[in-house]
Amino acid sequence: MDVAQINGAPIAYRHRPGLGRTVVFANSLGSDQSIWDKVIGALPRGYGTLTYDLRGHGQSGGKADSIADLADDLSQLIDLLAITDVLFVGVSIGGMIGQVLTSDRADVVKGAVLCNTACQIGTAEKWQTRISAVEANGVAGIADTIVGTWFGAGYAAQSDRIALHRNMVARTDDAGYIAACRAIAAADLRQNAADIAVPVLCIGGDQDQSVPPEKVASLSDTIPDAKLHTMQGIGQLPCLEAPEQLAHLIAAFDPIGDDTAKAGMATRRAVLGDAHVDRALACTGSLDKAFQSLITTGAWGQVWSSPAIPARERSMLTLALLAATGNFEEIPMHIRATVRTGATERDIAEAFQHVAVYAGVPRANHALKLAKQTLAEMAEND
Repeated sequence: MDVAQINGAPIAYRHRPGLGRTVVFANSLGSDQSIWDKVIGALPRGYGTLTYDLRGHGQSGGKADSIADLADDLSQLIDLLAITDVLFVGVSIGGMIGQVLTSDRADVVKGAVLCNTACQIGTAEKWQTRISAVEANGVAGIADTIVGTWFGAGYAAQSDRIALHRNMVARTDDAGYIAACRAIAAADLRQNAADIAVPVLCIGGDQDQSVPPEKVASLSDTIPDAKLHTMQGIGQLPCLEAPEQLAHLIAAFDPIGDDTAKAGMATRRAVLGDAHVDRALACTGSLDKAFQSLITTGAWGQVWSSPAIPARERSMLTLALLAATGNFEEIPMHIRATVRTGATERDIAEAFQHVAVYAGVPRANHALKLAKQTLAEMAEND
């Protein structure tokens, strides 16, 4: 867990960098970022991921004055971490945050999955009743009632997990929870939704007591480029009730697009470094122009940019294949790239151990010699 000071409040977050797209998650009222753990575990591991706790939730401090302020917290966190290619996923109030963020930050948000949310949720009377209950009894005093409305009938029968969720809600700061309730009560995001210019998947649950499916459908109708999916037997939090199913929907929807040349160049620079790529491009002539395009779109745009395999494992796989096939001239370049892919010296050794067993000791031995030379040169230049 890391922390960033944003708009005067400590915001707790967890960031796992990836080569290309980062899936950014925003959680629901009364929950913390742990609600996304199983979804992340079921996603292709090459994605970067970012989870965080809303103000006054989990380990984050402060309190929210509006959905716009909450969206600004996340916008600043994304910029702080230099994330430039975002697939946003949010649920409940997190989905409201996503409507504002996606409409305001089309420069970084390339698509959004908005779960169990709407342009307006509940009524002023409903939220005032909730606020009064928290003021009288604290969030812990109404945690059972809150959790009792979250889930579909099938999941609600799993009492061991329900107890864990109840404890998560009970730990929420009273002032932070009340402020978030007021932010939801005051929000009318119809114009934000109408201004969204990227693809969106709206997901509802047919047993959602807080945001009924018809409200999610209305949100989908408001967004210019939106698809609608209703999950059967699911209540308010599909990330807890059906994380594998939700992860499948996210990955299947992901609007990666067809611009493999652009994605490939970004990934090529991320792995090999700007200096190496600039040298290669500067030397490009009429003879190898088509070849440079081929490797940028094919190797880097389609293979390396795929979220199916993390950069570390892809780096190890590449080194092993180069050694096994005797393409030794490429090994130093990819050894140097491990600084950016996260593959360690131990990872390199393990990759070449496999080469020794399955492709021959002489090739593994020569690859190790090249690796040692390159690592020594890198150490000298540090």
